[in-house]
Amino acid sequence: MNILITGAGGFLGRNLAASLLSKGHQVRNFSRKNHPQVQAMGIDTVCGDLQNASDVTAAFKGMDAVFHVASRVGIWGIYDEYYRTNVLGTRHVIQACRANGITRLIYTSTPSVVFDWGDLCGADESTPYSENFHGHYAKTKAIAEQMVLQANDDKLATVALRPHLIIGPDDPHLVPRLIAAARAGRLKIVGSGKNLVDVTYIQNAVDAHILVFEKLSPRSAPAGQAYFIGQERPVVLWDFINDILARYHLPPITKKVPERVAFHIGLFLESWYRFFKINGEPPMTRFVALQFSRSHYFSHQKAKNDFGYEPKISIEQALELTVRR
Repeated sequence: MNILITGAGGFLGRNLAASLLSKGHQVRNFSRKNHPQVQAMGIDTVCGDLQNASDVTAAFKGMDAVFHVASRVGIWGIYDEYYRTNVLGTRHVIQACRANGITRLIYTSTPSVVFDWGDLCGADESTPYSENFHGHYAKTKAIAEQMVLQANDDKLATVALRPHLIIGPDDPHLVPRLIAAARAGRLKIVGSGKNLVDVTYIQNAVDAHILVFEKLSPRSAPAGQAYFIGQERPVVLWDFINDILARYHLPPITKKVPERVAFHIGLFLESWYRFFKINGEPPMTRFVALQFSRSHYFSHQKAKNDFGYEPKISIEQALELTVRR
């Protein structure tokens, strides 16, 4: 089958491409630039911009299915930049699928679309979208996810997956940021330090995407649905972080800051950076304060029931594979 991945040069996209190739599929990458690792896998890249409808439509020609993985990520920035990539870009993806007669669209979303002020403990897919977003990424991903699910019909089957905190070898995001912050002395426990969160090992996230792709068709159980994806159980966030730091021979984080203090520091810094047009990312934001202090873990029963998702790599194995001692 001819499959296109938007953002196959990224962490999830690259690992997804490798697994699809191993199953005998033909894979094409659509991204803004060429990626040596993708090219080394024998995957052709069509360069273009999600914000340009003609680029997307041309790249999708001849494809049977699309994994829309690419997005603008981050906790800080200009709303319009997030909107143009995550919302407008996703609209172009849907339009290009229809224009090219593509029958399957798998969208990579995020659990942040339902994250509000409070704890989310074992939340399932009936949890409503947030009405109080504290970041442009989550807000624009929520808009895009709803567009994808509403596009589901008898000609184009769509589904959205929400993997949480993906880790694994060569992770360019989560672990490197934690290590950098710890080495700079900028990492402190926010709140009690007992909050539980979901994580997802990269191969488990890839497996979920392929399982739902193989199951997806018009009127199938996954069509028009969203699914949380994670591990076999949540972790105590700060114990998990300290375990990672220990593997890098760094001391554990023990100093604490109250949640409300961190939240208001984030609010102040956001206002300061915005007013003075400071480049870069504030060291604390409201979203980070809440993510570091609240529990956010989810039920994966729906994914198990509808397309047989179960994590093959355990949390303990994931840590060993992610950070080899």
